[in-house]
Amino acid sequence: MFAYATIGTNDFDKSAQFFDAVMAALGYKRTHDYSEGGWLGYGEHAESAMSLWLCKPFNQEPASVGNGCMLGFQADTRAKVDAFHAAALANGGTSEGAPGLRDAYGPNMYIAYVRDPQGNKFSALCRAAE
Repeated sequence: MFAYATIGTNDFDKSAQFFDAVMAALGYKRTHDYSEGGWLGYGEHAESAMSLWLCKPFNQEPASVGNGCMLGFQADTRAKVDAFHAAALANGGTSEGAPGLRDAYGPNMYIAYVRDPQGNKFSALCRAAE
């Protein structure tokens, strides 16, 4: 459904370090680097149908966290969810929920929640049985 998502940042270098690590943990990579212009893109490859963009806000105002906003990333294994959470914590992020089953969301819902250095909330989830 989505073509892309953008995440605003006030500290481009710190956010780039965070997203390089957490996207790699999920099997994604930096596919576009326009860092001189304030943009980085992540996905499976340069022509990915879905991409995540890190940027400074277009209106030049400070980036802020959206209350109630969260992006969830699909992981094909529980180990990738674990790696996502560990990479987030090792790169300036904070935990909002350790990796684990969330039975309230359905069977086999293995999810971890983190915040990036800017305070944006993300999850990684795996629906596969162990």
